[in-house]
Amino acid sequence: MSYKVRIEDIARKISIGPFGSRMKSDSYTASGVPVIRGTNLSGGKSFTGQWVYISDEMANELESCCVYSGDLVFPHRGSIGEVGIVTGDFPRYMMSSSLMKLSCDTTRADPTFVYYFFKSNQGKHELLKNASQVGTPGIGQPLTTLKNIEIPLPPLANQKGIALILSNLDDKILLNRQTNQTLEQMAQALFKSWLVDYDPIHAKKEGRDTGLPPHIADLFPDEFVDSELGMIPKGWEVRSLDEIADFLNGLAMQKFPIENEEETLPVIKIAQLKKGDTEGADLASSNIKPEYIIYDGDVLFSWSGSLEVDIWCGGKGALNQHLFKVTSDNFPKWFYYYWTKHHLNQFQAIASGKAVTMGHIQRKHLTEAKCIVPDKRVFNLLGSQISNVLDQQITLRLQVNSLVEIRDSLLPKLLSGEITVGEVPQA
Repeated sequence: MSYKVRIEDIARKISIGPFGSRMKSDSYTASGVPVIRGTNLSGGKSFTGQWVYISDEMANELESCCVYSGDLVFPHRGSIGEVGIVTGDFPRYMMSSSLMKLSCDTTRADPTFVYYFFKSNQGKHELLKNASQVGTPGIGQPLTTLKNIEIPLPPLANQKGIALILSNLDDKILLNRQTNQTLEQMAQALFKSWLVDYDPIHAKKEGRDTGLPPHIADLFPDEFVDSELGMIPKGWEVRSLDEIADFLNGLAMQKFPIENEEETLPVIKIAQLKKGDTEGADLASSNIKPEYIIYDGDVLFSWSGSLEVDIWCGGKGALNQHLFKVTSDNFPKWFYYYWTKHHLNQFQAIASGKAVTMGHIQRKHLTEAKCIVPDKRVFNLLGSQISNVLDQQITLRLQVNSLVEIRDSLLPKLLSGEITVGEVPQA
């Protein structure tokens, strides 16, 4: 059974980061005590981004602003509503001036349980309700606000059980995401080595070992020929990006208002592509041509504003303008996906050079972007490896989405006591 207490009642210490004048950017050193800034909060338990450091001597002077393993940190300015929990990667950290910390009395409250409370909608609401949105978001009286927040507090053993369940789900999510990053790096490295840098061909031409088994090395030519793209492997050809794939621009979905509440689709815009889901998306009528409906596994390319290429795994939706749905009747997904990604930096440079509010590319730039098509034997061999990796990535991303959905549905029910630890099936 839970009862509500104030954060002040379960705190060993609550404090705020140093005033800016006490720790300016010119105080940073090459090593020492890492400084947690708002940019280091990743949305999960782990920190992200680049660290800056201060000397041990300065950290000693600002001891009240140091944080240790198990402490919670919150922005009181900027990204209000975020929360992080300190791990033991470093002996201690320093808060930036925009953060405040909570050190829990661990005889009453489990820090990880409290962390998950602040990850819940209820906890975020408590942090946000006293924040000013004028200019840079900020909490006027941050320490008083934090102290007075009420939290449901079950017995300590139950807190630990809840924290363990949610942590196990987060650990699986993190592992899947890390595995996906490794798979993506592997696929991109192989694609670049064979189709961009021509490593096996250069090695054969120069009489060096290709590093490949003989039966695979034999598939590669050992000479280059001239082409519109310069020297390319003999027997391979040059194609434009819009020759290997079709780029379907989305619809102005505001022209397709909801006709029937039961026949709607979330509208996938640039914002949805960036965050990978349709939570909070606008809705439109599902009465649109089938080719404008997006499914998991489709390749999307935002050609305006924030240019990005990704494989969509956020569920069925409607393709909005400023997004291309990339498909091909002649080439497999791995081929046009990685060639589009290969040209992304070039496209971003073109868009950033536009003297308009939203930089963009034009269809002529797709034609100007050249791709190398290897001979059939190399093409099929490379495809057999990369397409398998791509399939694994999509599967893992969909698993992550399912785990996130399970975690987010369990979180408020566990916190409120609607379900107990014993009622949650163990993985």
